[in-house]
Order: sequence, then C-alpha cells, then structure tokens
Amino acid sequence: MLQYILRRMMLLPLVLLGVTLLIFAMMQMLSPYQLLGLYVKAPEELRNQNLDALVEKYHLNDPVHVKYGNWMSNLAKGDLGWSESANMPVTEALLSRFPATLELAIFSVIPVVIGGIFLGAVSAVNHNRPLDHTIRIFAIVGWSLPDFVFGLIILMIFYGVLGWFPPGRLGTQAELIVMSDSFVQYTGMNTIDAILNGNGTVFWDALRHMIGPMLTLAYLWWAFILRITRSSMLDVMNKDYVRTALAKGVPERMVIRKHVLRNAMIPVTTVAGLMVLGLLGGVVIVETVFNYKGLGLLAATAAQQLDYPMVLGTTMFYAFMLVLTNLIVDVLYAFIDPRVRLE
Repeated sequence: MLQYILRRMMLLPLVLLGVTLLIFAMMQMLSPYQLLGLYVKAPEELRNQNLDALVEKYHLNDPVHVKYGNWMSNLAKGDLGWSESANMPVTEALLSRFPATLELAIFSVIPVVIGGIFLGAVSAVNHNRPLDHTIRIFAIVGWSLPDFVFGLIILMIFYGVLGWFPPGRLGTQAELIVMSDSFVQYTGMNTIDAILNGNGTVFWDALRHMIGPMLTLAYLWWAFILRITRSSMLDVMNKDYVRTALAKGVPERMVIRKHVLRNAMIPVTTVAGLMVLGLLGGVVIVETVFNYKGLGLLAATAAQQLDYPMVLGTTMFYAFMLVLTNLIVDVLYAFIDPRVRLE
C-alpha cells in the first residue's frame, strides 16, 4: 500500500508542472497590459505609473521562458497579483472565501454520498419493482433539472413564500456578532466557529442560510450518485461469483454487503471524488443564485468584471484541487480494491 501511494505522489510534481504550463499558455493570449495585474502589489501602482514602464519593469515583453520563470517565481511565493473585483490580493481573496465554500461542501457532501449510495443500492436490490421505478423517476428529474432552476424554486418557496431559508451567508444580527471583537474566527467557517465560541445564534443563522444551497446541491448530486450506484450494483449482481454465493445459500443481505456493494464502489468513488472537487472549487451557479459568498461567487464576479488576475487565480486553485483530488481517489481505489495496489 505504501509503495502504491508513494508512486502516485511521485507523479504529483510532474502533473502540477503540466498544469502550470497549460495555464501559462492560456495567459499568452492576453496582452502585457492585461497581465500587469498579476504582478502589481496594489492598484495605486497601476494608476500612478506609466504602463509601458511597468511592462518593462515586470519583463512582460521578454521571451516566453523568461516570463514563465518570473511567473513561477511569484507563484511559488503565493503571489497571484491584485484583484480589482475583490479589492485585495488574489491569494488573500481566495483564502478568505475558501472557508465558506469548504463549509458548504462539508454540509452537502455527507448527505449526498450517504443518501445517493443508499438509494442507489435500494433501487438495485429492488430492480424493476415499484420502489425501483419511483427512485429512478426521482433520479431522472433531479439530474435533468438545471441547478439554477431548482435553486430559484427553493428560493421562491422556502424564502419568498415561507420566509425560512434566506439567501446570503449570514443575517445582519449574526454578521455583527461575527465581526465583533468578542467573536473569535478560528476557521472562517461560521458554524464551526459558532460552536467553538458557544454562540447558538450565529450557528443557527449560518445553518439556516446554508440550507437552500445545500438542498439544491444535494438533490442534483443525489440523483447522479444514485444512478451511478444503481448501474454499478446491477452490473456486479450479474457476476458469476455473486450468483454462486447465492446458489450456495449465503444470505442475500450478506452477499450484497460483502461482495456486491464493495465491488460496486469503484466507479462511485470516482464520481464522488469529482463531486467533492466541484464543491470545493466553488459551485458558481448555485452560489450566485443564493448570493453565497464563496469561491464560486468570487469567480463569477471576477469574470463579469474581466478581472484577469482573479480568473487566473481561481483557475490555478481549481486545477491544483483537481490534481490533489485525483490523488486521493487513487489512494481510495487501493483501499476498496486490493488488486489496484499490484498494478
């Protein structure tokens, strides 16, 4: 197992290098003046100096390999430039918004994975029975419905009519508490910090604001995980070793738990890994619909305002998360299927 993990980790630097080369190649489609935001430290530098002088100062007219070296040097130091849309350095903006998206991802992924796998397993076991058809209709509707449409329906019913789950991340009263000196922000995640501070008001307010986007993400991803689990389990249930175990009199419940479910988890693990990546990278549409101030809304605002440093910064962050998530999925494969370790 350890050798397998080490082999995967040795490939990580090469993959990350390839990611930086790809992003840098896309950067070459921008003019030197548009790339200045990647190097300046404050907006005053752009407003108070000659742009041609800044281009020369940051070597943006130099050969490609020199520009790549300078950019990698800044990247290694965590310097991604200045964001006009966020009015702060790109790195600082990403770090300030990441806890919000991470909090939403944590609260969303647990019911999605557990609910999706459970419903998919129930559907497969009850193949072509009324319960299977009901769950399949549920999945088809969920997967076919655009996320912004379902999000707007949630807002219309639960906020517009019932007034239960408002958009945003915190209400005015809770936000004042969080910004006060008496409230210590340990993690940047409001629910966790509220528990650590022993503040029930902030906890319930933060949870109430997350329920809308949570419901939207959960239903859409539930449907996807459910369909993958059902298809994978049906495929495994038709294998010879499963039929042999049943013919020998092994209880069906034991066969499903020990043989079918575990072997069916391999494609589900891939999908779950990509789902977590999507949540951590920021669900742009859902966060925009609910005005939830995470990475998704940050990226959407930057794109609308043509904030190139922020767009490139979020792209780089998302690419790194993709590489790390794939590494975690590879390791999980080895735990689920021991044959993978020998490849």
